[in-house]
Amino acid sequence: MDLSAVAVQVLAGLTYGMLLFMISVGLSVIFGLMGIVNLAHGVFFVVGAYVAFSVLGAGANFLVALVVAMLAMAVLGTFVERVLLFRSYGDELGQVLLTFGLAFIIADIIKMIWGNRLQSLPTPALVDFSVSLGGVTFPAYRLVVVLVGCLLAVLLWYLESRTRIGAIIRAGVDDRQMVAALGINVTLVFTGVFAFGAALAGLGGVLGGPVLGMYPDMGFEILVLSLIVVVLGGLGTWKGAFVGGILVGMVEIFGQAYFPSLSLVIVFLLMAGVLLVRPAGLFGRSPAA
Repeated sequence: MDLSAVAVQVLAGLTYGMLLFMISVGLSVIFGLMGIVNLAHGVFFVVGAYVAFSVLGAGANFLVALVVAMLAMAVLGTFVERVLLFRSYGDELGQVLLTFGLAFIIADIIKMIWGNRLQSLPTPALVDFSVSLGGVTFPAYRLVVVLVGCLLAVLLWYLESRTRIGAIIRAGVDDRQMVAALGINVTLVFTGVFAFGAALAGLGGVLGGPVLGMYPDMGFEILVLSLIVVVLGGLGTWKGAFVGGILVGMVEIFGQAYFPSLSLVIVFLLMAGVLLVRPAGLFGRSPAA
């Protein structure tokens, strides 16, 4: 076996896993905390990439495009939660139908604005080079994506365990009514969580643009893998999204490389195997816990 090829595949798997983590963590927390089944979350990933595409086309640099895309997704997420989903709390079937329909509408809007062709974002010039480690050459941009994913995990750990907002969110996962009884504006907190999750999906879309490219229906495909990550890792936990994203990313990349016709099947088998041992996911809590 060519170890250098394996090392390149490992980096590709980690890169893909971190992108899945960025989109899945928002989906997981929104689902676990607010009980919202947001099937439009995948299109946030794609819209973020297309917004950055337009900003870059206007002459801005990659960092500006990244910030603008994340802010745009936060605004879109706020609009979706406040205007469309607010009245459907507690109605999971209604949320599924509403968000799934919204995903199709947004995908069609993408086609109207940016066309149906496969597009991609340019790799930022600052990291558009290769790094040689142990005789193996790695694209520096992919290492940056992995680093950003790790830094995001550290940030989420800090927010969860060291800040008041993290304590409120943890308490909200356990008992939303209790948190509201303490005088905390739960509605505002939940809207902020939804917007933050949408912004993270936009972050993943922009960082994934130079690696994965983007096309209007990409959100549906990325949503399937993101839901697998959420279920595998456990609802409402960034740790589950982090570990689940890495596992699914690695299995997907190695599956595509060595068993291309079975790559998605292997991912589903991984999820089924984990759920047989831990029905609530790797870091999820069972209702009886």
